[in-house]
Amino acid sequence: MTWFIDCATKAITGVAVTAHAPSRDAVLASLRIAITRTEPFGPVGGLPGQIRVDRGKEFLCRAVTAAMGALAVPVTDLPAYSPHLKGTVEALNDAVEEMFLVSLPRYTGRQKLNRGTVADPDAPPLTYEAFVGLLLDWVTWWNTCHQPSALNGKTPLQAWQADATPLTDVPAGQLATFALEDDGRTYTISTSGVRWRRRDYLAPWMNGRTGTKVSVRHLPHHDDTVELFDATTGRHLGSAFLAAAASQEQIRSVQAARTAAARRLKADLRAAEKLRRRRFEASTTAAPPRPLIAPTSAQAEEELGAAAQTDRRALARPDLVPHGPAPDTWARPRPPHTPTPDEDQADDR
Repeated sequence: MTWFIDCATKAITGVAVTAHAPSRDAVLASLRIAITRTEPFGPVGGLPGQIRVDRGKEFLCRAVTAAMGALAVPVTDLPAYSPHLKGTVEALNDAVEEMFLVSLPRYTGRQKLNRGTVADPDAPPLTYEAFVGLLLDWVTWWNTCHQPSALNGKTPLQAWQADATPLTDVPAGQLATFALEDDGRTYTISTSGVRWRRRDYLAPWMNGRTGTKVSVRHLPHHDDTVELFDATTGRHLGSAFLAAAASQEQIRSVQAARTAAARRLKADLRAAEKLRRRRFEASTTAAPPRPLIAPTSAQAEEELGAAAQTDRRALARPDLVPHGPAPDTWARPRPPHTPTPDEDQADDR
């Protein structure tokens, strides 16, 4: 869960959930929601005067800093081990665990019964969609019903509406592209679309624009869609979509193959670590260490031969097509001349 909270009113301005560890795409998605003042988090939002982060590398990456720099919003990196400087978000992290997560089935932090068993071992786990829906409902409850002690009986939404601080809204067109990354290179629209990262991207609006120089921007980790801009004027031309995208069956097959390869590599690593580990005889007198297991000469040669064979397999190119025979019209080197017996006798005379 990646979220932003207003320090003055305790209102959650935006949240994004990912099924993996937080990264810059989740931060940018949450930040975009935090700035907009539409549902489901509106009317809370607007351009912040400052963003304070807790030294999270995903927050302080180049994409986030550049996005905030384009809107002239300073980003403050709080020092490490200083919870007194970030009490607002720390209190929110504790509240979501004590008020929300503890009530979910299969919560790992709840108390156990005798012999380490849980109270509801047969409770079905939540689906990802159900968890996100419940979390968003809890955020709505936090903003509209919960009354933090620091707000003197007001909800975060009531405190936000009572605050007379002027707000600055970001135009929708600017907000839609401020979080996109740009590699700084220039590309050309061809009959196959735009070639980016060895893949083609197409869109209907490209018809008649062959030869146009464009720059490619994209949301981090989202490479199925890119945004194209005129390389000269910087004007947004439109979106382009990945051509010949793999089907869901192909994606599942690729993921299964990657999982199997990872398991094989882990098994090989464990076996290699086991073979590499050496044990020595316990010493009771001053003497050099004596290994407990010593391979025979044949075993050592066999293992070295297997290692060499593995190295040769890594260098093999089974997909490389061998060269065909040279055409008859090509000039060939003359074979070396072999003297006849008569020539040998003439040389002797």
